[in-house]
Amino acid sequence: MRIDILTIFPAMFEGPFSHSIIKRAIEKGLAEIHIHNIRDFSTNKHRNVDDYVYGGSAGMVMMIQPIADCIDLLKKDRVYDEVIFLTPDGELLEQGMANQLSLKGNLILLCGHYKGIDERIREHYITKEISIGDYVLSGGELAAAVLTDSIVRLIPGVLSDETSALTDSFQDGLLSPPVYTRPADYKGWKVPDVLLSGNEKEIKAWNTEKAIERTRDRRPGILGDNK
Repeated sequence: MRIDILTIFPAMFEGPFSHSIIKRAIEKGLAEIHIHNIRDFSTNKHRNVDDYVYGGSAGMVMMIQPIADCIDLLKKDRVYDEVIFLTPDGELLEQGMANQLSLKGNLILLCGHYKGIDERIREHYITKEISIGDYVLSGGELAAAVLTDSIVRLIPGVLSDETSALTDSFQDGLLSPPVYTRPADYKGWKVPDVLLSGNEKEIKAWNTEKAIERTRDRRPGILGDNK
């Protein structure tokens, strides 16, 4: 998988992409992540990428030309499955969407700033708009990092235990059940006996029961009328 990220703050990705899962995926050759500075495509000496809003509204807007030129250049070398804009008014990121995107070959992620991007980019270049939550960030970089992590970790071979992702929260429409590890008794706080029993059928039933219980308590909207 190849992910190209368009941003005016490339350094924001140095930390998240230099550690943990994403670093492992890159080192294994399972993912390519390329960061492109939109300012490099500006045509003026000050490398400006924003301008005033037509109509007199407050704030600045990212201009069409630098973004369009960057995307056009990338598209000369390969076909992209999606050109994604990270925006608060996009479709809410959910596990099913991450699953689908992890099967793609080439993605472009565009990070907005200021009051947003010129609407013509959204009309003529963007194929998918994604939000990571109903709140506003200073820019799309943190959202792009979240989206990238949620996708890359699902690529076969990235996780040490490939079955691990299958038991994550939301994969089966439920939150994950409680998990425990050694010691079995810490200051009198004990691991449930069923998890120590070795009875796979009973353990599976317990996990399902607790997953439903936790989902009902914490995120009842997920259950709907299914449970």
